[in-house]
Amino acid sequence: MIVLTPEPWSEYELLDTGNGRRLERFGVYVLSRPDPQILWQPSLSQADWNKADAVFEKTANGERWVVKTTMPESWQLHYDALTFLAKLTPFKHTGIFPEQAVQWQWMRERIKKANRKLNILNLFAYTGVASLIAAEAGARVTHVDASKPSIAWARENQHATHLDHASIRWIVDDALKFTKREHTRGVAYDGILLDPPVYGHGPHGETWDFSKHFPILLAQCRMILSEAPVFFLINAYAISASALMLGNVLSDVMQGFGGTIEAGELALKEASRGRLLSTGIFGRWSTG
Repeated sequence: MIVLTPEPWSEYELLDTGNGRRLERFGVYVLSRPDPQILWQPSLSQADWNKADAVFEKTANGERWVVKTTMPESWQLHYDALTFLAKLTPFKHTGIFPEQAVQWQWMRERIKKANRKLNILNLFAYTGVASLIAAEAGARVTHVDASKPSIAWARENQHATHLDHASIRWIVDDALKFTKREHTRGVAYDGILLDPPVYGHGPHGETWDFSKHFPILLAQCRMILSEAPVFFLINAYAISASALMLGNVLSDVMQGFGGTIEAGELALKEASRGRLLSTGIFGRWSTG
């Protein structure tokens, strides 16, 4: 099992961690938000933490972002030639997960090395950063998410990064229903990305339970793989299982294709003291 950390990215920095919180810089704005796994002490002073532009905290009206300075509703972040919009969401996220930069680069390299036009499926695709990375690398992308607001945000990102011409299908749908229909239609994909939540809801009230539905979804994804797939990538957050599970299920799904399977943790490296912060687990397969 391995731990992956992204290369330094000028638009993001994990400034410090401690006392159940992260201090992070997204572009020009510094944010403080909770992370219950952080049981250690911070390295920076309280004065440094007090400089945050926004803090996600408990208030009389529940948990929410408390903005301490003047901040726009959204602001741009840049990754290579691409541009994305960050926003303060009610779920303490910004719509961009910096630890995924290591996966973006891994996926981009495999798409470009394929020397053919690949069909890529991105399920639970959220705000579309990975979809745009794949499209910019030359792939045809099908982006599926159950949330209309997330799809709208992804389309904003597409426009911001000047990829309006890119070959991307934006689809609001339940992942299980969509993959089943794609199999019926005879559609095949050369690469699949999954970022499933622990629990969720489809656009028409469908329920998602990771432990119950994940094996079903994997079986359906296997049926829509092309005869010569290039990669299969799974990211998972806050599930009660290890990366070993993802490696094992990928070995089942990709049986007969050869290739290489890796599994482990995604982490961010803290600027203040160099400590690693685990952010999730992953499993990934790629052709030899």
